[in-house]
Amino acid sequence: MAHPCLTCGACCAYFRVSFHWSEADAAHGGQVPLELTDTLRTHERVMRGTSQAQPRCIALDADIGRYSRCTIHDRRPSACAAVPASLEFGARSAQCDKSRLAHGLHALTEADWIGVGEAERNPPPDA
Repeated sequence: MAHPCLTCGACCAYFRVSFHWSEADAAHGGQVPLELTDTLRTHERVMRGTSQAQPRCIALDADIGRYSRCTIHDRRPSACAAVPASLEFGARSAQCDKSRLAHGLHALTEADWIGVGEAERNPPPDA
């Protein structure tokens, strides 16, 4: 079984993704592609497409609920990395549950993780 995020994408099409500007500044060690972001406030940038009434991240390649991938997963903002899938690490994720329900998907259950090996899971947010 594959990681549940690979058939979801709901959080990337529900929340505004804002982060400190330095995450998109290569001179400061940032890895988020600057061209995929917009200025939000003095010290914040936002992933393009997520600061609107119906958000959808520009880096999302998905048909919500069928397939999903982040085109910059290895360079995604810390705000994205900090949102685990529900029950991925044993606890519910309010963000995951809320976005899935808003897109008509069920909240993840333990059954959704059967067969998903440790190597397929994302690193814990504090790693």
